Amino acid sequence: MSEIQRPGALYQQVAAAIREAILSGEFAPDSLLPSEAQLMTRYEVSRPTVRNAIAALRAEGLIDVRHGKGSFVRSNAQPTLTLERRISRTGEGKFVMPNGDTWQQAEDPSTYRTRTTKTTGPLLRLGDEEALFGCDRLLIDPSTGTRAMHRTLIPFEVAEAIPLLGEEPCKPTAAIYWVLTQAGHALTWTETVRAHMPLPDERTALQIPDATPVLHVARVAHDADDRPLVLEELRFGADRAELAYRITADKQPTRRTRP
Repeated sequence: MSEIQRPGALYQQVAAAIREAILSGEFAPDSLLPSEAQLMTRYEVSRPTVRNAIAALRAEGLIDVRHGKGSFVRSNAQPTLTLERRISRTGEGKFVMPNGDTWQQAEDPSTYRTRTTKTTGPLLRLGDEEALFGCDRLLIDPSTGTRAMHRTLIPFEVAEAIPLLGEEPCKPTAAIYWVLTQAGHALTWTETVRAHMPLPDERTALQIPDATPVLHVARVAHDADDRPLVLEELRFGADRAELAYRITADKQPTRRTRP
């Protein structure tokens, strides 16, 4: 029995006691939390108090409620999938994307026309409401069940110069890069990563637990003049996958010495 005798709202006191039990290891990662009835007896509180405490711990990310199974202590294990964020080329000049064979399409891709937003516009160096071709895919890694939302955005002006991109904007990313190089573009890439709490559609599509942030990766392909040509976005649950980068040192320009 662990009667609550602390200041503050009663459900907060219960949440603090359960939190201590989790952090101390009494309730181990991935273990099933005691039932509501057991927690009511342990802390000598009512069912609504226990439910409010569990809701608070869910919001903190310590508890994962699995419908029909109960409340589980959130795992502290490493992500199950590592995504290598590099681009390679074959001897024939075609592009190879690490992890490219990992993903399978969970449903048919969606092709559409859209416009830049306050987020995508700056990445493509375009103003608001500029026309884009879009392609959305929902991907799944069959070995781990990890899901990812993938999006490709191609400005109309790029598609006008390379009609094949406008006709087939849902080509695989490696194929898009190949088409760009065949059109004479020497490509370079920039990539940014940020985290945010999931929107309802992201949480549903990615099937992620409560209080799990989404990692949002944005990769832009540039031409030799550093003009953005294509934006690729990838979103997945931060508990399911991690990003790995190969970093090389840039060559510094040679400094000329005065005679």
